[in-house]
Amino acid sequence: MELWFSEFHAPDVKHSIRVNRHLYSHKSPYQQIDIYETPEFGKVLSLDGNVMLTERDEFIYDEMITHVPMAVHPGIKNVLVIGAGDGGVVHELARYRTIDLVEMDEQVVEACRMYLPENASRLDDERVHIYFDNALRFIRRRTDEYDLIIVDSTDPFGPSESYFTKEFYGICYNALHEDGILVNQQGSPFYQHDAEAMQRSHQRIVSTFPISRVYQAHIPTYAAGYWLFGFASKKYHPLDDLDAEKWQALNLKTNYYTTRLHKGAFYLPAFLERLLEEVE
Repeated sequence: MELWFSEFHAPDVKHSIRVNRHLYSHKSPYQQIDIYETPEFGKVLSLDGNVMLTERDEFIYDEMITHVPMAVHPGIKNVLVIGAGDGGVVHELARYRTIDLVEMDEQVVEACRMYLPENASRLDDERVHIYFDNALRFIRRRTDEYDLIIVDSTDPFGPSESYFTKEFYGICYNALHEDGILVNQQGSPFYQHDAEAMQRSHQRIVSTFPISRVYQAHIPTYAAGYWLFGFASKKYHPLDDLDAEKWQALNLKTNYYTTRLHKGAFYLPAFLERLLEEVE
């Protein structure tokens, strides 16, 4: 008997992955956590039935949400990551700086430590400080503290819905230094339901930060294989202030991100430009 994991990307669209073994299944106080072993994508982490990462393509998401702001801001020292309990974003960031990680669900962290150890390997780094807390409550207590905030949340429905509100973006603005940057995942613009959620989020960010841009990456296991990130800043422009030579001098080995790709990621297709213009 064949076993398949299927995720609805839209009411009439489903993405399926063949499964060898169902390694882990647990209902935490916040969400359903599952980890599968698959022949094509390696281990797959899903939360509430939605793919969060696969071993095969997680590097795309992690590199694009991390290296884009790090190549723009010239002096990032204090970083806050919200979500990212799987450890992938922290793994990339630990190549640079000390990190505060706020994750509401401790059981996601423990499951990834057990079944996705390469991803989670930097969670025990002495430079990583993990706080199991509600992100809004945590950030409200911080003012003028961070150079960079990365919001690596699930989609804007259910437990993570509060991470896409105007109130949340305002709290993040206050927690950033005067030249701080906020980067978040903005979902896919392809299916109508996702596109509308992306527009709402972008509109709220635009009304909060003086500089707000959207950039893109192609991630096979995410909806439509097409994913967006938001870049919001108090001072630095993601293209005008890109210091490609300085980033390249770090000699970091990447599998997706390059400074050439950095520039191209901000040049968006016409339909997406129109969607963004409608709410700006």
